Amino acid sequence: MNVTRTTPPRPLDVAAVFPQLGPLARPAMRLHPRPGSPSPYDSSIGGPLLWPAHQPWLYCDMWHEGPVAPMLPVAQLYARDVPLLRPPGRADLLQVLWCPFEHPPEYKPPTKLFWRTAADVTDVLAAPPEPSGAEYDGYVPEPCVLAPEQITEYPDFLELSRELQQQLSDVSAWQAAGVVVDDSYAIAPQEFYGRELSVAPGWKVGGWPPWGLTDPVARFCVACGAAMSPLLTIPSYEWDDAGKGWVPYEDQARAAPGDDSASNPPGVQVSRGNHLQLYVCPTFPGTGHPHTDLIQ
Repeated sequence: MNVTRTTPPRPLDVAAVFPQLGPLARPAMRLHPRPGSPSPYDSSIGGPLLWPAHQPWLYCDMWHEGPVAPMLPVAQLYARDVPLLRPPGRADLLQVLWCPFEHPPEYKPPTKLFWRTAADVTDVLAAPPEPSGAEYDGYVPEPCVLAPEQITEYPDFLELSRELQQQLSDVSAWQAAGVVVDDSYAIAPQEFYGRELSVAPGWKVGGWPPWGLTDPVARFCVACGAAMSPLLTIPSYEWDDAGKGWVPYEDQARAAPGDDSASNPPGVQVSRGNHLQLYVCPTFPGTGHPHTDLIQ
């Protein structure tokens, strides 16, 4: 790892102000991808994969007009760098690939994942197939190295109980706890919670999923019925003007208002939504068939 990113502390400990949030806290790992030249032995976004030379490369098995579409590397995460992964068995490496073309009915890139044991890969594929095209340039990630950082998250406002939503929307509840809410949030203090205290933007493992125009929907494993857990958030931006409080210290000089040139280092632009969310079954994490959702 040759980059470091540090998220500023939150403006306040929201669980101390609203104790009902305490049990809902979850660890998340911000990945902080930044342009670089990763090797197959590095955790990366859009970098080369530790892919066995004897294993055929993956091609999209859905219909395409014209091109034969090889799956493209999206993320490679070693458990040594991202301990929140909790791989199954001896595995210590997660690889995520997608087709760079959208497919119905959801019109999102079909996604596949592999759990591997890195030590078992002794002969690495030297020349994976080049992409034959893409629906959008943003579906071909730029190679990035990572600077994983663990933080604590709380649920999106829309995932909270009605009682908690009412408390967070009541400015007097904040004032009673001695919290001075910025004038820009005085009418809607729940926006202060949503933008500054709950769900971090950007690439991350674990934590709570981001929501927007789409209402939260619980995800359940088709194999066992267990509730699925957020695995990987693939966003279009590391931050936006509404969430500048999450900008790492090291990037703040480049995070000018209205300038998003520094806020999307991998160049990934998820069309028809702001994020692609991968979930995994906690009971059967190694199925290789993640549930993905396009989050509007």
